[in-house]
Amino acid sequence: MHTPLILVTNDDGVHAPGIRALHEAVRSLGRAMIVAPERDNSAVSHALTMNRPLRVFELEEDILTIDGTPTDCVIIAINKILTAKPDLLVSGINPGANMGDDISYSGTVSAAIEGTMYDIPSLAFSLAGTPPFDFEVAAGVAWKLASMALSWRLPPSTLLNINIPQRASGEIRGIRFTRQGRRLYQDAIQETFDPWGRKHYWIGGGTVHWSGGDDTDEQAVRNGFISVTPIQLDLTNHSGLEYLERQWRM
Repeated sequence: MHTPLILVTNDDGVHAPGIRALHEAVRSLGRAMIVAPERDNSAVSHALTMNRPLRVFELEEDILTIDGTPTDCVIIAINKILTAKPDLLVSGINPGANMGDDISYSGTVSAAIEGTMYDIPSLAFSLAGTPPFDFEVAAGVAWKLASMALSWRLPPSTLLNINIPQRASGEIRGIRFTRQGRRLYQDAIQETFDPWGRKHYWIGGGTVHWSGGDDTDEQAVRNGFISVTPIQLDLTNHSGLEYLERQWRM
């Protein structure tokens, strides 16, 4: 009987409590191997390290770390570390939501994108809440969805971006299949000065404004549901393509 091989990664680093909770949750489904960055790589998106060599360190059996980005970890794991192609990739559990426009910046989601590019069913998990984070409920959700992905697989060229509300298990109202909302920030760039009077800018914080409708990831989580958003690799705006072909003829 085939034992599934599961690649576990994240963007918060190999020592983050979220990845340890995720690893523990999916170990019962097969051989689960962690290959994750050695330090926090939040908001690095789909970055690759191309200006220096990368090193792999084995911390424990089936737990390895790389001094690079989440995408580096996935590429090196698939091509150099693992002895077979993984049956599943799981990324997370991120402490904080990855919804709306934040998906574009997320290293958690980008690791799942890279797995999907290799035709590996890939899931990105985030715990939508504020510190202190308790990953117990989210880990249970991850086990359930990972087992479903192993059994039923995913649509072609599609990953799942999953956001779990930080609530007690009995307070989660179920699962909603959602689309990506819009998350815009106002006053997110702070202007500061160092002791010598030199101006600096700090990106972060600000006021969040959501839009997109009731069927979006943000609304589902706000209403106490687990949001499962299918993300496709093809970024082509097909209606925009039709418009250009119709209106921009030269």
